[in-house]
Amino acid sequence: MPDIAITEMSHLWLFFLLVLGIIVLPGMDMAYVMAASLTGGRRSGMAAVSGVVAGGAAHVVMGVLGIGIVLKTFPAGFNAMLVAGAVYIAWIGWQLISGAAPLGEVRAGSSVTLSTNFRRGAVSCLLNPKAYLFMLAIFPQFLRPEYGSIFGQAVAMGMIICLTQLSVYGAIAVGASGLRAWLRENSRAQVRLGRVIGALLIFTALWTAWQSWS
Repeated sequence: MPDIAITEMSHLWLFFLLVLGIIVLPGMDMAYVMAASLTGGRRSGMAAVSGVVAGGAAHVVMGVLGIGIVLKTFPAGFNAMLVAGAVYIAWIGWQLISGAAPLGEVRAGSSVTLSTNFRRGAVSCLLNPKAYLFMLAIFPQFLRPEYGSIFGQAVAMGMIICLTQLSVYGAIAVGASGLRAWLRENSRAQVRLGRVIGALLIFTALWTAWQSWS
């Protein structure tokens, strides 16, 4: 069993503040959690949050194993992957805009399953350029050999990321699902808000694509 003893934890507080500051900034993950909550309610929103958290855990594993650095070594493939994620999010946004239906019906006569919301949340997180930049530029700086086990520090930092995602995005999912309950009485407002959320997703996707190639 690997040694996980950590002799110094003061640097983890600064790491938490950095993680919190990055997560609360609007982006692909936040926009999708909000969209899932508004279209499917609290359970759908929390399924999306769970997917995002799973994606965050995968980022930590990739960061520790150095996969992120390997991806950075091949910029063309790295950028193509980020653009693919942007296209995926834009497609979800277009569904909301083109459907012209109440938020509970992204497509007439169909519903999005919890597993689909989980998968989309994970994909959103895994193809989020903000997460890769964080893992490449910031995460390694907090792995200090003099503070004890590198493995233990990575586990602690991974838990900080996942718990912060769960707290912030979970609050958004609960709040958005509450708004959805209020919107049930006004289908026209549902359609308009659905289009606004769809436009937000598309704007976020375009911004992501532009950042990945700039």
